[in-house]
Amino acid sequence: MSAKNNIIFGPINSRRFGMSLGVDLSPAFKQCNFDCLYCELAPAPTVEKQTQIVSVQEIINELQKHLHDKIDAITLTANGEPTLYPYLDELIDEIDKIKGSTATLILTNSATLVSNKIFQSLLKLDEVKLSLDAISPDIFKKIDRPHEKIKIDEIVDKVIQFSKEYKGKLFIEILFVHGLNDTKDEIKKLNALLKQINADRIDLGTIDRPPAYPVVGISYKELHEAALMFDKELPVHIASRVHAEPNNSYHTQEEILNTLDKRPLTMDDINLLFDEQSKQNLHKLIESNAVGINHVGNLEFYMPIDNINRKRTHK
Repeated sequence: MSAKNNIIFGPINSRRFGMSLGVDLSPAFKQCNFDCLYCELAPAPTVEKQTQIVSVQEIINELQKHLHDKIDAITLTANGEPTLYPYLDELIDEIDKIKGSTATLILTNSATLVSNKIFQSLLKLDEVKLSLDAISPDIFKKIDRPHEKIKIDEIVDKVIQFSKEYKGKLFIEILFVHGLNDTKDEIKKLNALLKQINADRIDLGTIDRPPAYPVVGISYKELHEAALMFDKELPVHIASRVHAEPNNSYHTQEEILNTLDKRPLTMDDINLLFDEQSKQNLHKLIESNAVGINHVGNLEFYMPIDNINRKRTHK
């Protein structure tokens, strides 16, 4: 499968952002400045820039094939960190020319906000989701495993500044890992920081997809207890699947593999996303051993067999 075919994935009925059409800015392989313990992608060395780059025109051409008026958000993401894409500013401008009323959204780990060029580019987007898992430098390094020279205090300063200047919808995501950033002390530090940030929503989540490393999330009860530790004035939200609306549409086997490569799905997700013919296509992929099931807690995730095997070799 060529990189071009992997650029667009979905649409996926996102738990938090509606009907989302994904744009992968690193479709060939993982290129990221973090190697997070909880990442859905297999472990990989961190990088500070992309070495394999898809052109803006290729992305726009593929996006135009899939964009329609039922898409709520064009989501810029990546096998890694999307803001490492060197032509991000130009791409945003080109998407703005064709998106109509569809929102532009980026999912970023926040680290590159220290670059003024990227800071200014993200100001152009309709929606921005910034990840911020920890404030303490030692915990930040353990969870997010950043590229050398990345410092959490510099990121924090830029996140605060960005929230003051940004005019769109700003979301902050904190993902809790058991035994690391779920302590009362770290939550207290996060709470103090969040009071300085102008966020539309603060999503609290935990590991609910197969992680790159052998770490575990926290229970819903623990997540709820953590939420109660934050100031009631903060727009804290516990991320959950239960409010997803059905979007039973057709997907080829290739599209299913591509989607599962980017985002492993549970049977609940599949029942929401796939029509009956697509479910038959998935069954054929399972029979041919192209797709398998990975167990995380009480959940079963469907994902490409190759991805499952890669994750096992790194444990």
